[in-house]
Amino acid sequence: MRDCARRRPETLDALFDQPLEERLDAVIDRIGGRGRAEDQSESGLMAELRGLKGEAHFLIALADLAGAADAQMTVQRLSRLADSCVSAAVDFLLCDAHRAGKIALPDPANPGVGSGWIVLGMGKLGACELNFSSDIDLIVFFEPTAAAIADPLEATDLFSRLTRRLVRILQDRTEHGYVFRTDLRLRPDPGSTPLAIPVEAALHYYESRGQNWERAAMIKARPVAGDLKAGAAVLKELTPYIWRKYMDFAAIADVHSIKRQIHAHKGHGEVAVRGHNVKLGRGGIREIEFFVQTQQLIAGGRFHELRGRETVAMLGELAARGWITSEVRDAMAAQYWFLRDVEHAIQMVADEQTHNLPEDDEGLERIAHMLGFEDAEAFSAKFRASLHLVEKHYAALFETAPELSRGVGNLVFTGDVDDPGTLETLHDLGFSRPSDICRVIRTWHFGRYRATQSAEARERLTELTPALLETFGRTRRADEALLRFDEFLSGLPAGIQLFSLLQSNPALLDLIATIMGAAPGLPRSLRAGRMCSTGCSTRD
Repeated sequence: MRDCARRRPETLDALFDQPLEERLDAVIDRIGGRGRAEDQSESGLMAELRGLKGEAHFLIALADLAGAADAQMTVQRLSRLADSCVSAAVDFLLCDAHRAGKIALPDPANPGVGSGWIVLGMGKLGACELNFSSDIDLIVFFEPTAAAIADPLEATDLFSRLTRRLVRILQDRTEHGYVFRTDLRLRPDPGSTPLAIPVEAALHYYESRGQNWERAAMIKARPVAGDLKAGAAVLKELTPYIWRKYMDFAAIADVHSIKRQIHAHKGHGEVAVRGHNVKLGRGGIREIEFFVQTQQLIAGGRFHELRGRETVAMLGELAARGWITSEVRDAMAAQYWFLRDVEHAIQMVADEQTHNLPEDDEGLERIAHMLGFEDAEAFSAKFRASLHLVEKHYAALFETAPELSRGVGNLVFTGDVDDPGTLETLHDLGFSRPSDICRVIRTWHFGRYRATQSAEARERLTELTPALLETFGRTRRADEALLRFDEFLSGLPAGIQLFSLLQSNPALLDLIATIMGAAPGLPRSLRAGRMCSTGCSTRD
């Protein structure tokens, strides 16, 4: 903030003549209109967005640090800023494609209307809960039958190119900085799909292969740019997928498994302050979010009022429906906003994309003072109490859940990028090529084999995976053994019976792992023979 003020002192000067909120509104409104300017170039838009976003970011941080805005107002302002930047970039790209004859916009003055280009905000952007150094998570679809699209056969290539340019406009670092880091990895099967996906293909994916963690993610989905009406229609189509009337606990356990520290067991180790990850660590922001989302997935199919995107508002609805007590609601809401304040203070220091508290005394003292505490000791006491309170309520919610991690550590196989903690866990379990093992398990979870195409099969497999990895990790050639099991799995017509059998017979799992590690030809032999538990016939 000091450097911003030195580079652009007029940002502070303007506040002598115009209240901060009024000035902020003017900056964000100006951003929204820049994409539709007739004389706009891509490089010009990039420079303007970076300058205006920098001023808006500074004003939002100034109000937060001065105590003129609370955490709730801050996250809403940051989200509105991101909406405006994404919208401006999308409008510019649509107008540019219209001028080039690639599409025919029904109303060039309102480029998104009828364009068929759907940009959904996910995660904290979708929930209007963005933080200072947050990535923005986007999913991009398009409707090939939209009025603007001349050639549906060319639409995938066209909108994928536009999406690539959208990311470049927002996140490329130039001499003016960047706007927002942009992440597209929440889209269906990101390892094998284009950046922009036809609506029909996306709906088919979610209905046939969608995973429970994707259902949880879709709770926060919100159309933020492009064809907003088409975006709302897509989310309406996805309503039965996201909100099931009936829900078994295996699905909830499956959702729970994507949290990085899979379980928050009471009394498991000490809660540190120095270096603690305020988002993903024990007692952190993610636990509050999952505390809410898992209960939404259980009950949202029957109670429409539990389908909201905002975390604290949904804590209120859960209490109103009797799912949690008013004491739990108040405690979790208070800790949520306190932890968001801590997160903001961490990220105001040099605009670092981190959620970890400083390790050194000076850094911790700085954060304490930014948050209004007398010293680091007073802040640390409050921070520890907050983490313990969140952890207590979160652990109570899952105290009867199956122990998915079995105490082995991180086991996260969502998205298409390896989780560092999971790689470390796999290495400790005995695998020498942990990245290859992650790739194999992601293949299972994305339903690319017949044996894992049903939701029930994937849920059973999620519960089985920690035991399976532990067992195969104990073999002499763990990587080869698991790859042979993968080869065996790829040829099965169904998997539910097999996964159930292995869950109820740990000795059988030990035997299969031992044989797979010693017999290279076994996968083909098993598929060729009779294995009643998988539903294979002798001819199979």
